[in-house]
Amino acid sequence: MSMEPQLVKSAERTVRILEALADSHHSMTLSELQQRTGFPRSSLHALMRTLVELNWVETDSARSAFGIGPHALLTGTAYLDKDPALPYAQETLEDLRDEIGQTVHFARRDGAHVLYLATRESRDADHVIPRVGRRLPAHVTALGQVLLAQLTDDEVMTLLPEPLVGLTHQTITDMTKLTGELDQVRTRGWSYEREQGTPGVACVAVAVDYRIPATDAISCSMPAELVPADVEKITEAVIKHTRKLAATLRREGIR
Repeated sequence: MSMEPQLVKSAERTVRILEALADSHHSMTLSELQQRTGFPRSSLHALMRTLVELNWVETDSARSAFGIGPHALLTGTAYLDKDPALPYAQETLEDLRDEIGQTVHFARRDGAHVLYLATRESRDADHVIPRVGRRLPAHVTALGQVLLAQLTDDEVMTLLPEPLVGLTHQTITDMTKLTGELDQVRTRGWSYEREQGTPGVACVAVAVDYRIPATDAISCSMPAELVPADVEKITEAVIKHTRKLAATLRREGIR
């Protein structure tokens, strides 16, 4: 007997449409949406009309192309507003950035991805890429690797889609190599990746230990050419501030 939950078809289709629009960097036509989702054109048409009416989807005057609407932002912001850990994490990012001068992030694992919940940019960042609300595959980021290391190898293999997507020529796309890397992360207690997600950028991350298994982590992005002594100093600062945050969250009874 299948243990799969029974999904309500129209509700599932609505969510899949919104996810497809959110993932796309440009507006999508009805036929592009149909191609992406595989839903019948008739039901797609009716769902799009409803979503436009409710401001979850925006469309041009000819209703020929669709994009995510303002109400999606309201809901996303509500998620951030209600998270009791976030104000403490933001304070930690401020302190950490002030100490090391590099860009720092707070993120949460979302299945096989990591979702960025807060960022503080390096003071000399020449180009700012807003990360809050963005999602990246867990295996390509230090944040994702340190959170995947909280799971068993079997859980990781069940969770991650194969083949593993490669974002740069340094990305780990081999599952055996990834589980070996996660084993090292478990041994040393932090993760480090160099140019696996973004060329020219290295990243170190530490899990925020207030849930079991940990769902959240803090990372620091830095230029890939930094000398090992600087990387070591940054790693020590990330460990120190992340441990302090975890202790605060546990003391405050936040789970």
